[in-house]
Amino acid sequence: MTSVPFVTGLRTNGEVISLASGDEPVMHIRVQVADLWDSVRVDAPPTEPVAAVKRAALEALYPAGIDAGELVVRLHGFEILDEDSSLADTGVINGSILLLVARRRKPVR
Repeated sequence: MTSVPFVTGLRTNGEVISLASGDEPVMHIRVQVADLWDSVRVDAPPTEPVAAVKRAALEALYPAGIDAGELVVRLHGFEILDEDSSLADTGVINGSILLLVARRRKPVR
């Protein structure tokens, strides 16, 4: 069992989304939506696809729903281009923060 990194509890709403079945190693990550300034903790195995983590976080943070295609996933400032790749294959480690940002910037008026 891995320890829970401090960063996964920062500014989260207290909810923990578990995508693990219980018998595999689990990474504790934080998923934040830039426009909301809100985040959730996600416990997922390293083999979980990035897209599955993104969908689970969006369901928790946007109860009314949002098109997942409108947001991209970033790790260390770089967009994860293949969201079907596993967390481990994209460089996510225990304690990582995935940032969801708008695919297209919106003009400010």
